Amino acid sequence: MDPGTLHGNKMEFSGGKRRKLRLADDQRNACYPHSLQFYLQPPSGNVSLTEFETLAIDRVKLLKTVENLGVSYMKGTEQYQSKLEAELRKLKFSYRESLEDEYEPRRKDHISHFILRLAYCQSEDLRRWFIQQEMDLLRFRFSILPKDKIQSFLKDSHLQFEAISDEEKALREQDIVASSPSLGGAPSGLESVYKIPFAEALDLFRGRKVYLENGFAYVPHKDIVAIVLNEFRTKLSKALALTARSLPAVQSDERLQPLLNHLSHSYTGQDYSTQGNAGKISLDQIDSLSTKCFPPCMRQLHKALRENHHLRHGGRMQYGLFLKGIGLTLEQALQFWKQEFIRGKMDPDKFDKGYSYNIRHSYGKEGKRTDYTPYSCMKIILTNTPGQGDYHGCPFRHSDPELLRQKLQAYKIPPAGISQILDLVKGTHYQVACQKFFEMTHNVDDCGFSLSHPNQFFFESQRILSGGKDIKKDSVQPETPQPKPSVQRSKDPSSTLDSLSSALDMDLEELEELLQ
Repeated sequence: MDPGTLHGNKMEFSGGKRRKLRLADDQRNACYPHSLQFYLQPPSGNVSLTEFETLAIDRVKLLKTVENLGVSYMKGTEQYQSKLEAELRKLKFSYRESLEDEYEPRRKDHISHFILRLAYCQSEDLRRWFIQQEMDLLRFRFSILPKDKIQSFLKDSHLQFEAISDEEKALREQDIVASSPSLGGAPSGLESVYKIPFAEALDLFRGRKVYLENGFAYVPHKDIVAIVLNEFRTKLSKALALTARSLPAVQSDERLQPLLNHLSHSYTGQDYSTQGNAGKISLDQIDSLSTKCFPPCMRQLHKALRENHHLRHGGRMQYGLFLKGIGLTLEQALQFWKQEFIRGKMDPDKFDKGYSYNIRHSYGKEGKRTDYTPYSCMKIILTNTPGQGDYHGCPFRHSDPELLRQKLQAYKIPPAGISQILDLVKGTHYQVACQKFFEMTHNVDDCGFSLSHPNQFFFESQRILSGGKDIKKDSVQPETPQPKPSVQRSKDPSSTLDSLSSALDMDLEELEELLQ
């Protein structure tokens, strides 16, 4: 296996003995014949470390928008389609077959998908989320694929789905219509029909929604998308499992792994550091703000701190950095925590010796002088799961459903709203559930942003309650500065290249063996 080569500060994706996708100008159309693909081959060519980060972050933004739209609108509706198309256009990803000069958007789509495979193969939860968003993205692209391009796309995706002739369709029209509920019993809805091996249409067969003959299923165009998505899910699921086995090579690289971890936490917005906010709130405002402007995760921590006069380390870190982000200075933070712990009968000297250092450390005044930033939603959801006696974490992710229902009732959420939030939680849309909570507690139909950070919740709440500028109703996700993951660049970048290329090659070659 060829591990790849390095040119300057560029990473080269290469693939050993397998057929490479050359990037010469005269073969651009051959590289990416369609606006969508099954990502069966890793990319080849050179990519700078800077572009590597940018491509990955843009795709995370895209997939977060796909998730948000999927629970805010009915998939396939005009509103859903138009908003998703607008996001694809804004982020410069491929989406339409007929557009000219689509090489760069399709290349971006190709490379960014494989980068995120490395980031999202690391746990079952991450794999499940990634597969679902990629499936929804493929569903959208397939829905706008011109009918005369479908057969070539299926062939390029290694799907042996053959559109039958008009003569064959006429012979079986009555049987196909009678067996396919999606057609509503009307032959006029019968356009293309695909002859598919029976084993590829088991889901339709189980639901008695397809016509079978001599070991083949005859699937109308309206139903073919379900088969295509099922095939895509199966292939991507296998590919992610194989990529996970390749991770040790990637994790050994001290510059690439922090970036991949950052991506898997999938926060792409502001870091909400204290710049410009320090000293803007007073300690006597915190109790009032906690009930009006805090997200449930921080409201829960504040309540526990006031009742117990103590929080364990995980709670102190999550809540302390949040308070830092909304404007508490170091001096205020030391006073706030000391006053509360002393109420719990802690000796002041013990606090000074055992806790002051950690608070100063979180403000970058001790140790390595790292100025820590508040935790994003995904960091809270995916890391440091709370145990017995802990109050940190995300209530929508880590609370028992019945306990969450009781909390929402205590927060005066109406029964219909509680059911809506619990349905989102059941579907693992924890951030969207919190966003719905925000809309209900602030009496807005559409908050106009994609919630991804507790401090974002606070500042958006402050803006609404203070009569700030109107929120754009047609905005899916606000423009935010790109994050700066701690990816070191000072050492020889060839190890990054080698580990990444090796992981991608192994993924493809083992997948090909499985599919033969």
